[in-house]
Amino acid sequence: MKRDRAFLLVLAAVFGLLSYLLVRPFLQYVLAGVLLTYVLWPVHRRLASRVGEQVSALSLMIATTLVVVVPVALVLVVAADQAFELVSAIRRGEFAVAEVEAFVERYSGIAVDLEAIDLRAFLRRSAGDGSALFGRALDVFGGVSTAFIGLTILAFVVYYLLRDGDAFLAWVRDVAPLPEDVQDELFEEMDRVMWAVLIGNVLVALVQGVLTGIGLAVAGVPSVVFLTVVTTLLSLLPLIGASVVWFPAAVYLFVVGRPVAAAFLFVYGTAVVSLSDNYLRPMISAHEARLNPAILVVGIFGGVYALGFMGLFFGPIVLGILRAVLDVFAREYA
Repeated sequence: MKRDRAFLLVLAAVFGLLSYLLVRPFLQYVLAGVLLTYVLWPVHRRLASRVGEQVSALSLMIATTLVVVVPVALVLVVAADQAFELVSAIRRGEFAVAEVEAFVERYSGIAVDLEAIDLRAFLRRSAGDGSALFGRALDVFGGVSTAFIGLTILAFVVYYLLRDGDAFLAWVRDVAPLPEDVQDELFEEMDRVMWAVLIGNVLVALVQGVLTGIGLAVAGVPSVVFLTVVTTLLSLLPLIGASVVWFPAAVYLFVVGRPVAAAFLFVYGTAVVSLSDNYLRPMISAHEARLNPAILVVGIFGGVYALGFMGLFFGPIVLGILRAVLDVFAREYA
């Protein structure tokens, strides 16, 4: 009996490793599918009781594509267009380039040549230099063919998790050698952590991005859509956030002789944008998930290094679930 059990464990480990190697090239898409399924699950439960599992899953996928994916894609296209337009305008000297270069050199001692910026080369260089942080995400999402295959996998993951989610959870409960109450507690904690991390990260990032975009537009800063997208992405990272965008913009307005607009943007960014992060992120994430903010920070940055872009969400989730497992073990079995 012991030999049979050992053989099955070895077999499970071997095929588990092989399965991981198969999934690894598209891990970002699989994780994105899991998160998207989790977000859509409450709506799917209500809709499936009326129209059925398959119709509900397919309808939600179509609705998500039309309501979320298409608008986001259009915004990204506009942002990319504004980014190249911004670089071209800098080369034409339309943004007081000489004044900015002189200001930077005077106060930092670093000579810069903004007119020599090549955005395409910069992006390629950034993809290489920042590989430790975003390299894996860029590798996965980079190629057109890879992206097409990945998006297909994502669609299948979402559809079948929505359609067969109840059966999958029942199977997990059957194979897990834990009492029913312990499983309920772990699932409840997992749900709490995932919801808090998703809402905490995404909602705060969207709020900061929109607030920063409004301030930039009022102050008369060009390429607002591009800068808003950049702010939203940076706001997903704690300790970095929107100040990386609005503060240099305020400095630029001051350098080019617009002190009133610069003062407005500085005060607005400090009093409105930054405070929104300071209050919203701990209030939503740390409170609901009952995670120390330090654990959130470690989870987010560690998750990015270990899992790529999706690690922004799964890093804190992993640490939160680990804490729940250790709590249960200490109470029930230690």
